[in-house]
Amino acid sequence: MLMKSRLAFLTIGDASTCYSPFNLPSFFSLFLHPLHRHRHHRCRYHHHPALRQNPGKNESFIARIFSSPTGDSDPISPAHMVPTCNVAPSTLSSNRAIAGHVRSGNVDTAKKVFDEMPERTIVTWNSMLAGYAKPGSLAAAREFFDRIPHPDVVSWNTMMSCYIQNGELEAAFEVFNRMAVKDTTSWNTMISGLSRSRRMEDAVRLFQVMPTKNVVSWNAMLTGYVQCGDMEKASSLFNQIPAKNVVSWTAMISGYMQQGKVEDAIQLFAKMRAPNLVTWNAMMAGYVQNARAEDALRLFRSMLERRIWPNQSSFSSVLAGCGILAALGTGRQVHQYVCKTKFCSDTTTGTSLLSMYCKCGELEEARKMFEEMPTRDMVTWNAIVAGYAQHGFGRAALCLYEEMKRNGVQADGITFIALLSACNHAGLVDLGRSYFKAMLHDHAIEPKPDHYTVMVDLLGRAGLLKEAVDLIDTIPFQPHSAIFATLLGACRTHRNMEFAKYAAEKLLELDPENAAAYVQLANVYATMGLWDDVSRIRRLMRSNAVVKNPGCSWIEVKNQVHEFRSSDRLHLELTLIHKKLDELQRAMKLAGYVPDLSWALHDVKDEQKEVILSYHSEKLAIAFGLLKTPASTKIKVFKNLRVCGDCHTATKFISAIEGREIIVRDAVRFHHFKNGSCSCGDYW
Repeated sequence: MLMKSRLAFLTIGDASTCYSPFNLPSFFSLFLHPLHRHRHHRCRYHHHPALRQNPGKNESFIARIFSSPTGDSDPISPAHMVPTCNVAPSTLSSNRAIAGHVRSGNVDTAKKVFDEMPERTIVTWNSMLAGYAKPGSLAAAREFFDRIPHPDVVSWNTMMSCYIQNGELEAAFEVFNRMAVKDTTSWNTMISGLSRSRRMEDAVRLFQVMPTKNVVSWNAMLTGYVQCGDMEKASSLFNQIPAKNVVSWTAMISGYMQQGKVEDAIQLFAKMRAPNLVTWNAMMAGYVQNARAEDALRLFRSMLERRIWPNQSSFSSVLAGCGILAALGTGRQVHQYVCKTKFCSDTTTGTSLLSMYCKCGELEEARKMFEEMPTRDMVTWNAIVAGYAQHGFGRAALCLYEEMKRNGVQADGITFIALLSACNHAGLVDLGRSYFKAMLHDHAIEPKPDHYTVMVDLLGRAGLLKEAVDLIDTIPFQPHSAIFATLLGACRTHRNMEFAKYAAEKLLELDPENAAAYVQLANVYATMGLWDDVSRIRRLMRSNAVVKNPGCSWIEVKNQVHEFRSSDRLHLELTLIHKKLDELQRAMKLAGYVPDLSWALHDVKDEQKEVILSYHSEKLAIAFGLLKTPASTKIKVFKNLRVCGDCHTATKFISAIEGREIIVRDAVRFHHFKNGSCSCGDYW
């Protein structure tokens, strides 16, 4: 008997980056050309090699190549099945009907056809069994399987696959051992099940004794190593595959991307003779996951130039890239392209567009998309709730959640991350505690690291640092570094040195090269005027070769992205920008603005601190926006780090002086500045 093992899951965090200007219209110039129509998938039944060799193959073979659980053969449309001399036409017609209903998910209708059939073949039984063989229907599948008069190898394979899909790996292996006749699909199904469950030692043992291996067998093993994150063994196995196919190459590319080995993935992709759409999608998704969103957008253009037409996954990646870069112009061009394809009303693509508009600061446009979508699933609702939460409209986000419940949409773990974030940004501590408890007690959702991170942030911002630390102590698994980084940020806000040292110590234990730990701790010392300790931390950073991620802000003007860094000296129009900032500085002081020098984290004189603050990257970007955009438009600035307190105060004054609405997205949330106030209510 095989030994049971626990599942481990790979998670990839959100990526963020800043990038150099590029011309958006030229990027999507291809969109101006007429689109080719998407060709429908053609049935290949009559061209199957086995049928060319022996067109008189019996109907059991037809069913086998039609319903292969592991994809060993091409999918065959039941409408193109060729009648055989041994089966009545009425039976064949009913079999086609059952297969069609099963494929459409109408199992009850298929069962009615099945019950009314006077004569049934093994194909009839196997087609119905395939309808029951899905997650959540194990009991029905098992009961139906026991009724099959003479199950064949397809029946056994389907039942084995059903056990695997329902997490019953031991039962699947028992079925495998009971099979009198096993074909290659049988072995592949069992090996795939073990690999997907990360039981690679068991999979290897089975693979080694497998009598005949095909590329599906090799790929099952390869995918298992990739899912386990063991790219060394995956690479070794990849080199042994006698006849690699596109699945083999794509699995390796995905594995390298998951491990952050982007250059290795690029090299493999370049060696491929004919990458298919799945491979292109794997590359784009990998770029986005590894903070190389601009490369994802370039690759999308390259894909279109090669006349490889995108699907939902392609759009999800390129729109996620637009959201990360805040490339609204590019995102709108992708939207226009989507509207010319068959995915115009697709829920997945619509949700990706909605999320992109939220991340690019266009919440009203996102809401309009949401209202106009013909169908909405749980992911759609999660996206709009999270969008309102990120923009600081916490109570509106909670109202949307209530509407979600009224529509009968079940919440999941991501829903609660959005709800907790909404409470966090709105300062609704008691309600946040209530949602956190309801997750487990009312919805049977185990809190994950991200839930604890948001809760620590919620408590920390409210000054409840002791409660936040107590919560961390109750976490039933090893807390990840983001939890302690969040706590450290709260300690800086509330100037709590005791918990700051604790958080920094824990953060450096988990991630010694994490620049945030050093920087945040140094900022705490700087806020309290302990400059010797600040110097000590900075020396420690240099000795450990830890490099701080420089802060930068960017703004899109006339389809051109302009990037700024603090005390920037490179922008071509810097003289005009400084002149505008000087004018604003004088006007703000007349209106009552006093620079908050505690945010100038350098041991210099106050006059120099004020100069440093006045040229922070977000102020440079705002000044440029004021100079280059019409007075009637909103200014949208994006920053890779959290906005500083002095810039937050200054932007409120600027919005009142200039009569402009200014939207700033930092690493945490959106701030909507208008008429001298901010949507966050100064709680951030």
